[in-house]
Amino acid sequence: MTYHLPAGKALGGPYIVDVTPEKAGWGHSSLRILELPPGGTHSFEAGDSEWIVVPLSGGCTVAAADDFGQDTFELQGRRDVFSGVSDFAYVPREARASVTSAAGGRFALTGARCTRRLPARYGPASEVPVELRGTGNCSRQVNNFGAAGVFECDKLIAVEVITPGGNWSSFPPHKHDEHRPGEESVLEEIYYFEFAGHDGIPGLGYQRVSPSGPGRDTDVLAEVRDGDVVLIPDGWHGPSMATPGHHMYYLNVMAGPEAERAWLICDHPDHAWVRDTWPDQPVDPRLPLYTAPETSA
Repeated sequence: MTYHLPAGKALGGPYIVDVTPEKAGWGHSSLRILELPPGGTHSFEAGDSEWIVVPLSGGCTVAAADDFGQDTFELQGRRDVFSGVSDFAYVPREARASVTSAAGGRFALTGARCTRRLPARYGPASEVPVELRGTGNCSRQVNNFGAAGVFECDKLIAVEVITPGGNWSSFPPHKHDEHRPGEESVLEEIYYFEFAGHDGIPGLGYQRVSPSGPGRDTDVLAEVRDGDVVLIPDGWHGPSMATPGHHMYYLNVMAGPEAERAWLICDHPDHAWVRDTWPDQPVDPRLPLYTAPETSA
């Protein structure tokens, strides 16, 4: 199994990234990245999955229809992932959906196989909690648009993480590949990366995933660039390292078989002590790069 998919290696149909449970070799998590030209439109069937459509650049109109009716949502979007929080739209399972963009753009479709059909909904940017996690060179920003406890889904968990250049994210390394009630949940995870350039020079970073035990042998040490994807069926994941001078963005998509939709993690025992040092250090002064707007546009 190839767990690091460089840009262009996860193409599928109209998508520049098309990760399905079948392609990933697991049961739940999906990610599609859609590029539309000005005036472009794309239709898709939700099937047995729920979806959140979130603009990475540009704005769009999302329409979702099923036997219960039709909903249409105007997403203002954003210039790029380093310039602001975006609004988003939830598309329920078994819906027929479309994404249309007057000016063109790039849009993420984060998905998870599910059993409950929830209503189609709009998620305003003003209601996205922007969290600062860690301190010192472990400081990062988390946009919790689709986090458990923030926005209701059946199985899907999706968040954005921005790591300033030179910082370490997803650290200490952690895992969520064992069912331990109240302590750890089983979640498949997808990382999708973008980087801030500098004077026309593209950014890059590094991603580590290491085996967490017998039968959980995912092992990745990858140089990651714009559009790369890393699949994490199991294992200790982290650090995610941003090279100096280039902010790193990644979109996390998670889902699994647990009855409870929860992000419960276990830190690597060799590095868990790092969390204890955070109260003694300030948060990186470059953060937050931005906050959620006070009201919806």
